[in-house]
This record gives sequence, structure tokens and C-alpha cells, in this order.
Amino acid sequence: MSLVNSINTDNLPKHLAIIMDGNGRWAKQKGMLRAFGHENGTKSVKTTVETCARLGIENLTLYAFSTENWNRPKLEVDTLMKLLINSLKKELDTLVKNNIKLNSIGNIDNLPKSVQKELLEVIEKTKENKRMTLTLALSYGSREEILNAVKKIADKVKNNIISTNSIDESIFNNHLYTQDLPDVDLVIRTSGEHRISNFLLWQIAYAEFYFTDVLWPDFSEDNLYEAIISYQKRERRFGKTSEQIK
Repeated sequence: MSLVNSINTDNLPKHLAIIMDGNGRWAKQKGMLRAFGHENGTKSVKTTVETCARLGIENLTLYAFSTENWNRPKLEVDTLMKLLINSLKKELDTLVKNNIKLNSIGNIDNLPKSVQKELLEVIEKTKENKRMTLTLALSYGSREEILNAVKKIADKVKNNIISTNSIDESIFNNHLYTQDLPDVDLVIRTSGEHRISNFLLWQIAYAEFYFTDVLWPDFSEDNLYEAIISYQKRERRFGKTSEQIK
């Protein structure tokens, strides 16, 4: 029986976030440069996006490039930026055809102007799409996001726009990059690493985690199904007892 038949479409994560890890190691295992791994990783992105849309997942966020990734060798960073531009150009028709809206979070101003231009064009051309929101975390760091939110709120308090007593989770959420997205339900990380790497620290407060040894370029439809099936077997209590949930 196909794994997809084991999925309960009434219990899908409303927001799935993926830390796509292992491109470099995948390439190294094959005696190739890291760029070869990144290029093949784009195939897994395409498969994952289309599968999520087909299943009915409303929000998918992919950790594409972190603030710390700027510290990688210049050649690798340049390769990643070129891949991003090419992927945006190549996949625009796919996003439109599948009714997928593109969104981005992170310090986008740090990206090369050519990347910003292509990114904003695709965001504009898909802004009316409703089936799924695909968010790319680019030049993204959660600590930076949280600090920026604190600074914005502090400025508003200083200028008497809001009072300190009025600051709650809702106010804070509204100053994050993800203000239009629901909290994350499921985080998947590939490649066998078991850490968050500065990704959506506020938004994953009650998320379920799924770690797999599969390297990102090998991540398939079935691997995604396995993660979702695992998620659906879990009891999400949000601080309550099992008896209260039942």
C-alpha cells in the first residue's frame, strides 16, 4: 500500500517548516563539489513543494539560507545565489499552475540586488494565489528577527504609540517576519543533525519535530509522507493532560 494512503488529510500540519540539510555531505560522498549537492537539492525542493500542495498543506516554510551562511566560502555563497535566481525563474510557472503564493522572510536587503529583483517579481506575480503559501527563509536568523521585533516595539513605546502594559504575544507576533503565518506545527530536519540552527525559535514553541538521516538531495515524497504519518501519531497536548484532550 502506498504511504500516501496512510495519511489522514483531516489532520495535516497547517504550517510545515523544513531545515534542508545535507547537500554538501551528499556531494562529498559522491566525490563532487558542494555546489553539485546544492544543485541536486533543488530537485527535492520542487518535489516537496508540489507534494505539500497536492496533500493540502496550507503553509510550507523552507530554511534556504541563514544569516550564518554568509560566513561560508564566497564561491559557495555565489553558487547558492545563482541557483536561487535560476530556481525562481524556472519555477514561476509551476507556482502559478499550482496556485502557490511565494513569500520570503529574513533580512532580504542583504541579498544581492539581482536576487532581490527576481524574488520580488515572483512574489508579486503569485500574490493572489490561495492554495498554499511557500515561504523561503533567506538571510534569515531567528535571534535577529526577535531583536528587530523588540527594537520596533521599543520605538513604539518610546513614541507613545503603544504602552508596555499592552504588549502581549499578539503584539509581538505582529512585529515578526512571520506575522501573517500561523505557528509551526511540524519541523523536519534532514541529514541526521538534531538542532534548530536559529530557525523560527518563537514560532516553533509547540511544534513537533521529525529528524531523519536522509540527506536533503535524497529526500523523497515517501520521506515526506513518513514525517507526516509520524506527526499524525502524536498527541499534541499544548500543556494539557491526555484526559483533557480526549
